Amino acid sequence: MPEYWDPEIETMPVVDLNKLQEEKLKQLVHYVYENSPFYRKKFDEHGVKPEDIKTLEDIRKLPFTVKQDLRDTYPTGMFCVPNSKLARFHASSGTTGKPIVVGYTQNDIDEWAESLARGFTSVGMGKNDILQVSYGYGLFTGGLGAHYGSEKLGATVLPTSSGNTERQLELMRDLDVTAIACTPSYFLYMIETARKEGISIRDDTKLKMGFFGAEPWSEELKKRIEDESGIKAIDIYGTSEMSGPLFTECSEQCGIHIWADKFLVEIINPETGEPVPDGEIGELVITTLNKKALPLIRYRVRDLTRKLSEPCACGRTHPRITRISGRSDDMIIVRGINVFPGQVESVLMKIPEVGNHFMIIVDRIGPLDSMKVQIEMHESAFSDKMSDMMALKKKISSALKSVLNLAVEVELVEHGSLPRSEGKSKKVIDKRKI
Repeated sequence: MPEYWDPEIETMPVVDLNKLQEEKLKQLVHYVYENSPFYRKKFDEHGVKPEDIKTLEDIRKLPFTVKQDLRDTYPTGMFCVPNSKLARFHASSGTTGKPIVVGYTQNDIDEWAESLARGFTSVGMGKNDILQVSYGYGLFTGGLGAHYGSEKLGATVLPTSSGNTERQLELMRDLDVTAIACTPSYFLYMIETARKEGISIRDDTKLKMGFFGAEPWSEELKKRIEDESGIKAIDIYGTSEMSGPLFTECSEQCGIHIWADKFLVEIINPETGEPVPDGEIGELVITTLNKKALPLIRYRVRDLTRKLSEPCACGRTHPRITRISGRSDDMIIVRGINVFPGQVESVLMKIPEVGNHFMIIVDRIGPLDSMKVQIEMHESAFSDKMSDMMALKKKISSALKSVLNLAVEVELVEHGSLPRSEGKSKKVIDKRKI
């Protein structure tokens, strides 16, 4: 029997879910029009009034919200409540300009925690589990989001944050940790560090599941993590603007459930803004139905995914999206061809001789773009025979070209020579922007 956190809501008939969303959407539009000068101005400019929104289909009358709106109204220009009603702030790093500040009422934090408690329950985590939270704590939402969701569930939290990896592995063993939440890049580094310390995550720990997110990762990387560690790798998803981590795969692991009583999801063509059919890849657009401090109307997340329409065997009726394949604004254009880092990762993780780390370097030599992929070899694959190395380079080049439709230079580098990440990994260096 599947486990549910809130069976009545999670198995609600789709027609009833749609009615609930419709009522919440109408309430939300009135709420932001009355409480947010930003949205009132934006709606007026687009000639739409709250009373124009009568059905779910009417959401297309509303304008999109984008990340630049949050930057332009820094720090709190989009908030619907005064600071006196806030329980917390979170903020982005601001490495590309002004940071994005997100405020939370206590209700917003409770909603956030419940969303993750549902997700954790759906994949089999419970009160007897110990979750090691190795996302960063502080302004970044990952650590505290997973922390509060786990506590809401009644599981025990080990708040290690990121870094100090040897100590994390020691605590993982000594405290019988059963689940971990971190970026897939950091867990790969953990596996590597454990190996150096003579520790087998499979044999020497009680770890059985990992919640990995905060960066795109491929199905092939998931398989490699599971093969090397013996745990179940589970997709966890959210964004700082929405509330940090919010959703996970369920035990069926055939898509991420988006809680329809809390969020309304659309998938659009990134270029036209028009909806795409279910099953077709497009850009994720989210409307927050319950948030009070910083509700978002039709927020263009920029993540690329597909919406799945067939029922899930777990019995939950809420819509599902597939694993994030990349970001519409992370696309690299090389000699007129669109390249996503996830495509490169997907190819490389299928090749046994390739290690877990790679770097894409794009440059311009004269009038032409060039793309090089630096690839760490698997520890067991190194050979001092030049012919073996040349054959491997040819194998990798051919595999990349067949997927990317682009000839790229392949450079094999020694294991351990590329930088490791304790948070979000950086996989692209575009020297054309320098």
